[in-house]
Amino acid sequence: MKEIEKLDKEYVLHTYARNYVNFKKGVNATLYDDENRDYIDFTSGIAVCSVGHGNKRVADKIYEQVLNLTHTSNLYAIEPQAKLAKKIKELSGYDIRTFFSNSGAEANEGAIKIARTYGEKFEKKRYKIITLEHSFHGRTITTVKATGQSSMHQSKFAPYPEGFSYNSAIDDIYNSIDDETVAVMIELVQGEGGVFPFPKDKIQELAKFLEQNDILLIIDEVQTGVYRTGEFLASNLYEIEPDIITLAKGLGGGVPIGAVLTKHKDIWSAGDHGSTFGGNYLVTTAALEVLDILEDLKDSGTLDETIIYYTKKLDELYENNKEIFISNIGLGLMRGLRVKDGDTLSLLIKTAFESGVMVLKAGKNTLRLLPALTISKNEIDEGFKRLQTALNKIK
Repeated sequence: MKEIEKLDKEYVLHTYARNYVNFKKGVNATLYDDENRDYIDFTSGIAVCSVGHGNKRVADKIYEQVLNLTHTSNLYAIEPQAKLAKKIKELSGYDIRTFFSNSGAEANEGAIKIARTYGEKFEKKRYKIITLEHSFHGRTITTVKATGQSSMHQSKFAPYPEGFSYNSAIDDIYNSIDDETVAVMIELVQGEGGVFPFPKDKIQELAKFLEQNDILLIIDEVQTGVYRTGEFLASNLYEIEPDIITLAKGLGGGVPIGAVLTKHKDIWSAGDHGSTFGGNYLVTTAALEVLDILEDLKDSGTLDETIIYYTKKLDELYENNKEIFISNIGLGLMRGLRVKDGDTLSLLIKTAFESGVMVLKAGKNTLRLLPALTISKNEIDEGFKRLQTALNKIK
C-alpha cells in the first residue's frame, strides 16, 4: 500500500483526498484489499457498480466483445449501441431517442445543448435554464455553472457561461421564469445535495405547468436512474414524462457511459453533436448486459425484496442511534441519514471504514448509502453490523 501511495502522490494530479487502501478484488458488495481484508461496500463506486463487483455475466460479455471489437467510431453503425437505445426506450416507457456519451457531466452538457437548440424556434431566442440550490450536475465548466451549490463556483475557473439561475425550492421556480427561459433542470432526489427526494405532487404540478408553457423539463437521473429508486427511472416513480433525461453511473455497471434521452427525436442533424468514444462497442455491450441483469432482478421481485430488507435494517439503525442521527431520508437504494454535525459525520465515515464498511458523505451533513442493487441479505446484515460497531466506538 505504501508503494501505491508513493506512486499516486508523485505522478497523479492531486484532485482527490485519497484513502490509500489498495483494493485487489471484489465479489458483489464485498471488496478485498492487498492484505485480503474484506469491506462491505455500501457505496458501489458512488452508485456506479449497480450489479456489484466482479460480475461474471458482465465480465464475460466484455471479454467476448473485446476479443472482436472494442471501438470503431460513430462514423459507422454500432450494433450494441442501437440495441441499447432500443432497450432504454422499452424500459423507460417513453417515446424517445438516445445519444450516448462517456459520463454524467457529458450527458448533462448534451441536455443543455438540446434545450438551447429548442430555444431557437422562438421569435426571441430562449436559452436560460433554471436549476435548484444544492443541486449537482457535473464538473465541466458549463455543468459546474448549472450546479446550484455556490461552493462549486470557484473564481479560479471563471468566467462561466451565462444563462443559469437557481431557486431554493420548487415553488420558487414559477416566479423565476421569464421570456428567455427555455428549460428547468432538476434531480428528483438530490444526491450530492443531501439525498433529498422532492414531493411527488410538487414535481407533477411543475411538469404540467412547464408543458403548458412550452418550457422543457430536464431530469438529471445520473444517480437516480437504472433502478436505483426501485423503478427503471425515478421519472417513472414520479409518474411524469420529461422532455430530456440524463443517465450515467449505474448504466454501465463500472464502464464509463452516459446517455441523453429525449422525446424531441429530430432536434439535431448530423454534426450538431458528437463523441469519439461515446456508445462504442465495449461500453454498450456491457450496459446491455447490466440492463438484462437488473430487469430480471426487478421482474423476479428480488430487487423490491432487497429494497424492503435494506430499508428495514436502515430504519433499525436510525431508531437505535438517534443521538447521532436526526433524520432518515431517500428512496429505494439511494438512502441517507442526516448526522447531527459535520465533525461527527467525518468521524463516522472514518470509523466505519476502520470497522470494515464503506459509506459516503453528502451535503447537509448526510451519511449517504448507495449499495449495489444486487447486494445479498448476508452482506446487508454484515454491513449494518459493522456500521453499528463504528457508531458504538464514536458514542
